[in-house]
Amino acid sequence: MKTLGPLNSSNPCLLKTHFLKVPIFNPIFKFKPLPHNTHHARIAKVPSFTVNSKLKSSQDINNKGKKSVSQKIVLSETSPPPLAVDKDDINGGSGSESVPVSSKKKGGVSGLAKKLSKKVLQILSNLSLAIGEMFTIAALMALGTVIEQGEAPDFYFKNYPEDHPVLGFFTWRWVLTLGFDHMFTSPVFIGMLALLGASLMACTYTTQIPLVKVSRRWAFLHSAEAIRKQEFSDTLTRASIEDVGTLLMGAGYEVFLKGPCLYAFQGLAGRLAPIGVHISLLLIMVGGTLSAAGSFKGSVTVPQGLNFVVGDVLGPTGFLSTPTEAFNTEIHVNRFYMDYFESGEVSQFHTDLSLLDMDGKEVMRKTISVNDPLRYGGITIYQTDWSISALQILKDNEGPYNLAMAPLQINGDKKLFGTFLPVGDINSPDVKGISMLARDLQSIVLYDKEGKFAGVRRPNSKLPINIDGSEIVILDAIGSSGLDLKTDPGVPTVYAGFGALMLTTCISYLSHSQIWAIQDGTSVIIGGKTNRAKMEFPEEMNRLLDKVPEIVESSSSQQVDTITSG
Repeated sequence: MKTLGPLNSSNPCLLKTHFLKVPIFNPIFKFKPLPHNTHHARIAKVPSFTVNSKLKSSQDINNKGKKSVSQKIVLSETSPPPLAVDKDDINGGSGSESVPVSSKKKGGVSGLAKKLSKKVLQILSNLSLAIGEMFTIAALMALGTVIEQGEAPDFYFKNYPEDHPVLGFFTWRWVLTLGFDHMFTSPVFIGMLALLGASLMACTYTTQIPLVKVSRRWAFLHSAEAIRKQEFSDTLTRASIEDVGTLLMGAGYEVFLKGPCLYAFQGLAGRLAPIGVHISLLLIMVGGTLSAAGSFKGSVTVPQGLNFVVGDVLGPTGFLSTPTEAFNTEIHVNRFYMDYFESGEVSQFHTDLSLLDMDGKEVMRKTISVNDPLRYGGITIYQTDWSISALQILKDNEGPYNLAMAPLQINGDKKLFGTFLPVGDINSPDVKGISMLARDLQSIVLYDKEGKFAGVRRPNSKLPINIDGSEIVILDAIGSSGLDLKTDPGVPTVYAGFGALMLTTCISYLSHSQIWAIQDGTSVIIGGKTNRAKMEFPEEMNRLLDKVPEIVESSSSQQVDTITSG
């Protein structure tokens, strides 16, 4: 039980601004309105009177069991930053969110430059232009997947001839002149990305940032007419604006009081999110440009036991490609081996790699496989392919000899490698010999000089086979590792952009709601609007207003009645 004294204020709307800092509730007040001026509305002078009132109990207010709050309202003497002229009042409460622009003198070179820059920003921030840019970029990307990339000019001469143009007009001149043979680093593609980026920045500067500035203003409305013109409005008779502020705070709103005027907002992050979406798209485009124009790529097939230098394999992909110290790294293939299914098919292949610095010291060692690359100094090494480079044999207990294996052309996607061991006079124009074929490193199939099947031997079995008078022993099948090397400086930027895009897209769905209210005698006029959830906002407001306690008049006493907490 607590008794509260009357709240008296002389010209409250102009002298002080009050902030609601905690969930508070002032159930009883003595209202003595005095005349005060506003920009566009004047509250008529009312003779002084005293209202002895009490709040209805929770049972009286809500028969559905809703509880009323009974806490003391605390008003701070701290004043907010200076407020700009309320644009909503000027527009008659239309809720326009445009930012007033100060008039500037237009003359001379400076005035012309400002006028020109304003016109350029207006053109770049046009939504239709941005949509057209995105469709153009999508079309160029689709064209880049159709046209073979990175081939020699002769390839395009042959496939896009002038005597038989594609679609009746598209020839090799289009491909080579516009750079469509390297689409994603061509001037046309990079230029469209730059134009889209400029449009995003212009839209952010001219539209999104001003909206955020307006949203952060404490835009009090001093006119009941302006409040009634909002998307939602209502009038509460026998109510206190401080009780309204308390309930709004409990619903998660930021609430500000200035005399008889109230302003509250919720969901400001929803206004900031579109700026984050634009920044995320810019990050993705910048990262994509770095990947296309600043990367190095290369492929190499290295037999087991040999070395190669990274810089000898990698080649630049664009004008932003810059080599690093890691390009001097030497890579040694320690071992190459494969895993097999029970059916005998290859299931996985592995390469044991050692990375050596310029002094020959091992700085890193790792066994890589498909989907398990090696990363060092910004360079990524992928396991992508394999082959058989040589067979190591003994002939008539002499050797060992290394016979180079060559890939053979066969139908289907299965691999086949072969080699040939001459028998007899190797200078004869019709030389014959022993043929050896292998599909993998598990077994070698041998044929005599007439092409008849002679047998199968496994490497390292040391089991000899006699063919055409020669004794052959298969010592080893030496595999070669197919490696792809790549540097991509744009990957971190692209990942960061996509992560930020997902986050800011979700945040942008939050509704930014604004509520205004003014105390007019014993009545409270309240109105509000939101940028999303147009259907749910009135329902939410009605639920909140149903909880506002009603002030009941009593003529029997000049004393303030006590309050019973709900």
